Amino acid sequence: MVECSIRYQLEYYNTYKKSWSAIRTTLRTFSTQFDLMKDIRVRVYTLLSGPCTNNTVVQSTNYTELIQNPPRTGVKDTEVQDFLCVFYNMEYMECKWRRSPKTPAGSQHNLYFWHKELEQAVECPKYLISAGVRSGCSFRGKSLPDFTDINFCINGSAPEGPLRPTFISLQIQNHVKCATTEKLDLQIGQDMQLELNWEHPDGRIPGHCLEWEVEHTKENPNGKTALIHPKQTSLTFPAFNDDERNCFRVRSKLHKYCADRSFWSDWSPPTCYPVKAAPPESQ
Repeated sequence: MVECSIRYQLEYYNTYKKSWSAIRTTLRTFSTQFDLMKDIRVRVYTLLSGPCTNNTVVQSTNYTELIQNPPRTGVKDTEVQDFLCVFYNMEYMECKWRRSPKTPAGSQHNLYFWHKELEQAVECPKYLISAGVRSGCSFRGKSLPDFTDINFCINGSAPEGPLRPTFISLQIQNHVKCATTEKLDLQIGQDMQLELNWEHPDGRIPGHCLEWEVEHTKENPNGKTALIHPKQTSLTFPAFNDDERNCFRVRSKLHKYCADRSFWSDWSPPTCYPVKAAPPESQ
């Protein structure tokens, strides 16, 4: 045995990727992140290699396994519902939730968060209040780092005892909602073509991180609506019939090169051609 080196193969079920992950190491410790709302499943094998195995890697047939279930402490069915965080225009983030219908009256929720730059968990800096109870948390300015796992725990207390906790992990750059595009310009260009131009919304989001969606609606008896995904902030349309009115709206979101996912912004105010004449003033 002294002529063999010993390593370990650790396998764990990655609930974020919904697949097994594995690492090989000589160490007896390993750190990774788990979804605490789901079962934690870990297996460890022993690996031998060297002269005693004819210089091949031999994996043990048996393994040591750990299965840890989510915490079930607290009043049953009192976990918060519909937890959602939105990072508005990369300027501030709000996380909101709904109380379970089975949450006892007089209960109070608390939100704590932690990331690797913090020595210990920190409570929500500013709670959002709805109907007299806490329904969310507001993070202003650059209070949370991007491209870093932020871990949240929402727990609470009630006269009947502690509420069941909810655990969530996220990265803020994947929860961005861009500001609404406000500046659209629609003009008749050469050959009676319609030229639509718009500007990036104000804020901290770099223009190269935005992808666009344009909604084009034809207002006529056979009117249709089409969605267009341009690469730039302008579009040109062929000449239209005088008896149809064309309206456009624009929205944006972060594309896949800057974030894994994001929210679409709200639609811009519509701009149309021809512009409807104002109704005559009543005498």
